[in-house]
Amino acid sequence: MSASAGWASDAPTGIGGGEPFGNMPDGTPVHRFAIRGGGLRARILTFGAVVQDLRLDGHDAPLVLGFETLGHYLDHSPWFGAIVGRYANRIAGGRFILDGERFDTDANDNGNTLHGGRDGLDRRVWRLAGRGEDFVTLSLHDPDGAMGFPGGLDISCTYRLKPPATLAVELAATCDRPTLCNLAHHSCFNLDDGGRSDIFGHRLAIAASAWLPLDRRSIPTGEVRPVEGTAFDFVLARPIGGARAGERLLYDHNFCLSAARGPLRQAAWVQGGASGVEMEVWTTEPGLQFFTGHFPDRTVPGLDGIVYRASAGLCLEPQVWPDSPNRPYFPQAVLRPGEQYRQASEFRFRLPGDL
Repeated sequence: MSASAGWASDAPTGIGGGEPFGNMPDGTPVHRFAIRGGGLRARILTFGAVVQDLRLDGHDAPLVLGFETLGHYLDHSPWFGAIVGRYANRIAGGRFILDGERFDTDANDNGNTLHGGRDGLDRRVWRLAGRGEDFVTLSLHDPDGAMGFPGGLDISCTYRLKPPATLAVELAATCDRPTLCNLAHHSCFNLDDGGRSDIFGHRLAIAASAWLPLDRRSIPTGEVRPVEGTAFDFVLARPIGGARAGERLLYDHNFCLSAARGPLRQAAWVQGGASGVEMEVWTTEPGLQFFTGHFPDRTVPGLDGIVYRASAGLCLEPQVWPDSPNRPYFPQAVLRPGEQYRQASEFRFRLPGDL
């Protein structure tokens, strides 16, 4: 069945009224849940806590990149729509020291750990913990030692659709031993045509006055550099591709929103260059990773049969700054027993002409 069809007809054929979406290689079943509210419709998978599809009333195309089958997620998805962690982004050399003890984590990205390793949270099957017409809550236990991280981590993720046209992502976690916890939602957005065209014509503003330069391994150099006068200055909205027609500037960088987690506030604004559809990103997190989606072209169809080329979608990932365990002056991601990790992020959509 097409991901865009039958939004109101998800028969209660699986757990919690969801529908089967396939089986993992070990036989574990994956389910899909449809929710709607506030002018949005979404489909959520227990695999990776993935937002498979997201639609805005009055706009025909999907807002996110996704696939129609579990097999395509397993073989072709660069974290489309998933919750990534236990440490989102990169840890240099796949190692860090916590309370005087060294830990080596799965080095799945040129000798570094990226998004928690090759079997991160995005590759696990989450459990349904609650569901209503406009929300679904999933939970996961990440055991002590998984991908080299210390301590057991109990995580919950709630996706909630609320007016006006808002996808709210609520993340929480507790641990039984000091550990790292830095989670991020990783949808790739295209506000024009669902990914048939690239995102370089989208306009973007980011509420950050500084960014993190990277070395050749995509690890922060340690410098925190002002955006003013650079290609990283999005304080005033401008086309992602640059001022000249056809220009394509590539980004996979952290923008520094604050020195610590804080109250919910606006971090970014995006507008489709052709559709005029807008999205605001609000978050509690101190950093925002902006990625222009320059993954290799996909070879299989995605939602609505679209075959995604490089930069078919953009990512705006609220999170703690990358490699913070090895940079003590960055915002930190240490979680200790008795503490609770909480992140709130919202993606607020608007049709052109709406107030």
